[in-house]
Amino acid sequence: MFQIKKNSTYLAIIILVGGKSTRFGSDKGLYEFNGKPLISYQIEALSQLNHNVFLVANSIQQIQNYIDNVDFNDIMGFVIDDKSILSDSKLYTPLLGLYSGFKELNLLGYQKTLALACDAPLIKLNVIEFLIEQSEGYDCCVPRWNSGYIEPLFAIYPVKAACVKAKENLRKKAYKLTNLIDENWKVKYVSIEKSIRLLDEYLLTFTNINNPHDIEKLMKIHQNE
Repeated sequence: MFQIKKNSTYLAIIILVGGKSTRFGSDKGLYEFNGKPLISYQIEALSQLNHNVFLVANSIQQIQNYIDNVDFNDIMGFVIDDKSILSDSKLYTPLLGLYSGFKELNLLGYQKTLALACDAPLIKLNVIEFLIEQSEGYDCCVPRWNSGYIEPLFAIYPVKAACVKAKENLRKKAYKLTNLIDENWKVKYVSIEKSIRLLDEYLLTFTNINNPHDIEKLMKIHQNE
């Protein structure tokens, strides 16, 4: 059991680091960019908030890799994917990471969580603060593009209800993350183009690293900031 260090147990942040990274070829969170792992950019930004940060990993070995390579003073703790719920223990799906994070946070008494993926290192603190503000009075808060596409790995979820829903979906093998949002929840959709772009002009917050070529793009963006 983790010891809560910061003041608020209302909301915690989970970062999923346990993806298979097939296209990238190595653990994306630990890829060194300009002298430090990509995950460090997220952690440094998030450390300015009064919310505990947890990393959700796929194994004890992966956790050890992070301990060996990342300054974890600003990390509350690690959560390991709970594969006991899967019929195929070799399955990789971000839904499992979310479920495992929700499950642990529920045990710790948190009410909400901001869920992030480790492959978006240029997240903006003001965007995160805005999303947290917008979530007040709602069960769930999700950025949405004009196309209708949503960002389920940059969203705020109700911990207890999301844990139940994620577990149900895993058992049904309904792994699509958009299926996680229950129709009975009170959901706030935040327009990326109309609202978030005002805080992050180039929408760097949603710049994902999916393959080695994206590192070149990230380098150009970073140099122009």
